[in-house]
Parts: sequence; structure tokens; C-alpha cells
Amino acid sequence: MKHRKSAAVAQHIQKSHYKWKRNMLAAVLLALCLASLVLMQNQCNRILKLRSRSLLENEQKIAFLFIARNRLPLEMVWDAFFKGEKSKFSIYVHSRPGFLFNKKTTRSEYFLNRQVNDSVQVEWGEASMIQAERILLRHALEDPLNERFVFLSDSCIPLYNFSYTYEYIMSTSRSFVDSFADTKEGRYNPKMGPVIPVHNWRKGSQWVVLTRKLAGIVVNDTTVFPMFQRHCKRKSLPEFWRDHPFPADPSSEHNCIPDEHYVQTLLAQEGLEGEITRRSLTHSSWDHSSSKDPKRRGWHPVTYKVSDATPMLIQSIKVFVSPLVCLKLMNVSALSLCPTFSNYMDLINLRPTVTFNGVPSF
Repeated sequence: MKHRKSAAVAQHIQKSHYKWKRNMLAAVLLALCLASLVLMQNQCNRILKLRSRSLLENEQKIAFLFIARNRLPLEMVWDAFFKGEKSKFSIYVHSRPGFLFNKKTTRSEYFLNRQVNDSVQVEWGEASMIQAERILLRHALEDPLNERFVFLSDSCIPLYNFSYTYEYIMSTSRSFVDSFADTKEGRYNPKMGPVIPVHNWRKGSQWVVLTRKLAGIVVNDTTVFPMFQRHCKRKSLPEFWRDHPFPADPSSEHNCIPDEHYVQTLLAQEGLEGEITRRSLTHSSWDHSSSKDPKRRGWHPVTYKVSDATPMLIQSIKVFVSPLVCLKLMNVSALSLCPTFSNYMDLINLRPTVTFNGVPSF
């Protein structure tokens, strides 16, 4: 009997000892978990502080987004423009799939390997153009220092030096988006109605300058873009009709050019028009009256040839006012006010002859 009692006591002591060890182990593990959480939180806070400090110490950048066919024929003009300002800008180029900017295809160090790796084949007047814009924005948004996003064509040149352009673009919290209600041209397709009401339909230049917030809106859009892919299409051209049957009623086609409507309509749809200045910073001339070449007339702006590139032309495009004065006049509706870039320059053989503050003079 006494032996059984001793065995029971020993068993009880053993169980108590086991339970105590288990509780101690649990307490140690809990303490380790809490310590790990505290360390992780401190590490996270330190990383966030370092990131915030880095963002403050590093200058905000402008992302220059080039939409090109292949090479950039005016790359050396841009090379002179960018020289000495590497911390204030980044470059992204969308060219045809498979085209690489390497030492064989570009002479400018600023464009080396700056092509996006998921480009699409772009056709004028098709939704592939706005798809290319969204691809460029998505890549540019990966850099947290990019605060402004400027769309440019491969025939575009800067009109002012980098410091002027940078100050002008960064001195306002608004985006530059040429946008107006389009009610006359019949481009709106009523099939868009359930998603995009006609009162939100807008038109303007595709050469916009976006803030980081609005760039994110464009990239994350899953509503307006699919509607444009399905229902915003340009009217069939005569050369297309030669090889395809005529539509039953050609006049019923909606001649919708996606890149002239997409960003503008999306921002109206999102109620963000209060955050834009309604004009483009890129100059384009639609006055074909002085052109004797019929090939230079049509649906595209005037293309300036080498013979056109006189000092008089460049000076006629420029507006010699300071960035501050331009910003004070920002809400004036004149589209020609303070352009910082000029588009449709077919100046492949043009070379900067004189540089002033890093900017070529012609």
C-alpha cells in the first residue's frame, strides 16, 4: 500500500514537472515571438524612415516616356538636353517588340537599354497606342522618385533647357492634359453608354504630362480601357476598302481615335478634371495652308522638314516668359501658351550646332 502511494506521489511530481517545463517552454517561445515582433517592427520603422529620408534627400524626377517606331532619330538633341541632369529624370522607351536600344542602335548613353521588355505592336488609330502608354506608365511607376510623367513621340524635341523645363513642370501640382467636351465630330459610340456616359466624353492631345496620382489612375483602370478596346475604332480608310467589302453604311462608323480620347475621358469619368490644366505642353501645328506638298496634309499635324528648321520657326513656337509667369497664366485657354516641346520634327540629319546651357540652338 505504502509502495503504491509512493509511486502515485512520484507520478504526480513527474507530471507536475513535465507541466512546468511545458509552460516554461511556451513562455520562452512566446517571449521570443514578442521579441521578434518588436525587432521586426523596429526594423520596419527604420526602413520606412530611411526610405522617407531617401525620398527627401533625392530629388523628385520627371519620367520621359517615348513612344517610338524603332530608333529615336532625334536622340542627340535629347542627349544635349539631358546632359548633366542625371539625378532629375528617368527614361522609358516603347518601340516595336524585339527592338533593343544598345550601342548599335543608339549613340546616346541615356537611351541604352531603356526600352520596355513587354512592348506591343502599335498601329495608328488603334487601342494599341493607349496600351503602349499604359505599359510605359506601369514601368515608370516602379521608381518611387518619379513624380511627373511626360509622353513624347520619336519626332519630338525640347524647346528649352532642362532646368527651365524641370522647374516649369514641377512647380505645379496639376497635370497638363489638353481636354474638352467633344460633341460635334460623332466619335462617341453609343455602345459605350452603359459605362461611359456621353457627358463624360472628352477629346484632346495624347501628349500629356501626368502627376504620379493620375498616372496610377491610368494604369489601374479596368473599366474605361476595355470599352475603348471594343468600341473606339477609327473609320475604315479608302485603301482598306480596296481589299475588304464596304461597310453597309460607311457614314454610320464612329471615327474614334483612342489616344485622342482615352486619358481625357478616363479623368472625366473619375471626377478628376479639377486636378488638370487643360492644355498640352507639346506644340503641334495643324495649319497645312502653307504646305505645297499634298502628302503633308491629312489627319496628322504638320511635319517640319530640315528646310523648315530655321531660327525663325523655333522662336515662333517659343514663348519667352519665365515659368512663374506661365504658371500664373495657366488657366488661359490658348493652346499655344508656353509649350515646352515641339512635335512632328522630321529632322533626322539635324544636329545641334550651338549649345546654350546644355540646349541646342538651331
